[in-house]
Amino acid sequence: MSTPELYGILETSLYVDDLDRSASFYTLLFGSVELVRDDRLCALSLGDHQVLLLFRKGASERPGVTPGGTIPPHDGQGDLHMAVGIPETDLDAWRQKLDSMGISLESTVHWPKGGTSLYFRDPDNHSIELATPGTWEVF
Repeated sequence: MSTPELYGILETSLYVDDLDRSASFYTLLFGSVELVRDDRLCALSLGDHQVLLLFRKGASERPGVTPGGTIPPHDGQGDLHMAVGIPETDLDAWRQKLDSMGISLESTVHWPKGGTSLYFRDPDNHSIELATPGTWEVF
């Protein structure tokens, strides 16, 4: 049996201590638009077709009942990781943006297939990566 078509990852979740602080950080960093917000989560646009979900730590450990159905419980602990794809031509612009926001680069990695990754930390100490094509065979 063949695998039905995939569009890619639609949502990525991070679990944060302070929704206001994290929403402000990512809105300023990525130019995100707030899509949905309540006391347990903030959904932000991430590019044209992806969503960054910021959940207050522990706030999604119980099922979420909505008019359309029940969302199963989930949560994350520790220093999590996410990567966002960027054009290679924007590496210097991203370095300048991070510097202008007072965000220190933790590491720069040059991958064997030609990609480059910039690593830094968000306010909750999650490892955030900006990666250019050539980081993976599929990107």
